[in-house]
Amino acid sequence: MGHPSVIIAAPSSGTGKTTVTLGMIRAFRDRGVNISSAKIGPDYIDPRFHEMAGNRRCINLDSWSMRERLFENLVLECQKNSDLFIIEGVMGLFDGAAEQGAFGNGSTASVAKKLQTPVILVVDAKSQAQSVAALVKGFRDHDPNLNLAGIILNRVGSDRHAQLIKKTLDEENIFIFGFIPRCKELELASRYLGLVQALELKDVEKHIAGIAKIIDNCIDMDAVRKVATSQTMTRQTSSFGIEPLGQHISIASDAAFSFIYPHIIESWRENGAEIATFSPLKDEKPNPNSDAVYLPGGYPELYADQLAHNRNFFNSLRVSASQNKFIFGECGGYMVLGDYLIDQSGNRHEMLGLLPLTTSFENKKLSLGYRTATTVCKTALGPIGTRFRCHEFHYASIVSSEGENLFEVEDADQTQLEPVGSKNKSVSGSFMHLIDYR
Repeated sequence: MGHPSVIIAAPSSGTGKTTVTLGMIRAFRDRGVNISSAKIGPDYIDPRFHEMAGNRRCINLDSWSMRERLFENLVLECQKNSDLFIIEGVMGLFDGAAEQGAFGNGSTASVAKKLQTPVILVVDAKSQAQSVAALVKGFRDHDPNLNLAGIILNRVGSDRHAQLIKKTLDEENIFIFGFIPRCKELELASRYLGLVQALELKDVEKHIAGIAKIIDNCIDMDAVRKVATSQTMTRQTSSFGIEPLGQHISIASDAAFSFIYPHIIESWRENGAEIATFSPLKDEKPNPNSDAVYLPGGYPELYADQLAHNRNFFNSLRVSASQNKFIFGECGGYMVLGDYLIDQSGNRHEMLGLLPLTTSFENKKLSLGYRTATTVCKTALGPIGTRFRCHEFHYASIVSSEGENLFEVEDADQTQLEPVGSKNKSVSGSFMHLIDYR
C-alpha cells in the first residue's frame, strides 16, 4: 500500500516549481511531518536539493526510461515510513518524449496517471491576471484522466492582482492553495537552485530555511495534505536494476563526479556487489580490491587543471587498466578517460589516456534527449546486443575519437543516430547516462 502523495507541476519550466517544492518539503518537515520526495525525469541536481530540504533520500522517477517494476519498487521504497510523498514534476505538465517509452513518455502527466496522484500546478502570475483562468482550465480539461487538484499562484504583484485572478478562478471552480508574492529572497534562491550542485552552495541551508518560512505563510499546507491520495502497489521481490559492473566496485564521488542515480548503486548492492567511493579531486586511488571502477558524470571541465596534476589518481587508474579491471566512464567520466579535455578557454588538459578520445568545451553545443543504446561489443555491461534506456545531456563535443565504438544509439523517436562511445581493452565509456535496461 502506498502513502498519501501529491505532485507539484507547472505549465512550463521557469515558474518556480523547484523553489516551491523545496519550501514545501522543509515546511512540512519543520511541522514534524515525515516527508519523502521524488523528482520526475533524468535530473541529477534537483534531487540533491530535495535531500537537503527533507534530510532524506530523494529518487528519480521516469516513465520513459524505467521499466514499470523498477519504477514501482522505487516508489514503495521511497515512501517507507513516510506521512506524505511529494513528487516534483519536470518541464511543463504534459511535456515529454514524442514517442512512448517503457510505460509512458517521461512527462509529469504520465507519472500522475500511473500513480493516480493529484496534481498541484504552480502558475507564474507575473505577467497575467484573468488569463490565468483560461490557462489553468486548459490544463485541467486537456486530459480527463488527470486529477488537477488546484493551483499555487507564484510571483503575485499585489492583493488587487490576487483578487482579480481569484475571482475568475472561483468562477471556473479551480481551487487555490495559496498566493506567493513577488519576493527578492525567492528570486535569488531560484537563481541558485537547480543551476549549481547543492554541495557547491555554502549558504544553501539558509536559502531553504528562508523559502520554507515564505511557503508556510503563503500556502494552505493542511489543504495540501488533505488532497494527497494513496495508491496500491505491491513490491516485487527481486531486484530489477542494472547488473553490477563487478563484485567490488570503486565509484569516483566528489564535486567533479557527482551525477549518480542512487537506484543504480542500490541495485548493485542488492545484487551482492561491494561499493567503495574515492575522490579524484583529493588525488585518491580506487580501492585496490576493486575489480571495476566507475567514473560517473559531473563537471570535470571545471576541475580539469587540478585533475591533470593528480598523479595518484592518474597512475592508479592506469595500473587498474593494465590489470584488466573494468573501467567505465559516463559523460564527464568518459571525457576524463580520454587523452585530452579542452576547456571553454581553449586550454588543453592531459587526461588519463585510457581511451583514444579528445573532447572540447570551446564551441559549446547542447546534446540533449532520451536515448536507446545497444552494446556493439562484449563488456561487463553485458553481451553484444544488451539494450539500455539512457539520457544524454552535455555541451562538450568530440574533437577526435578512434577505436571501437561502444553503443549503437536511437533517439526517443527511434531515429538511428551515429554510433557512440569508445572501448579500449577493459576500458569503455560514452556520453550516455544509463538509467535502466530496455
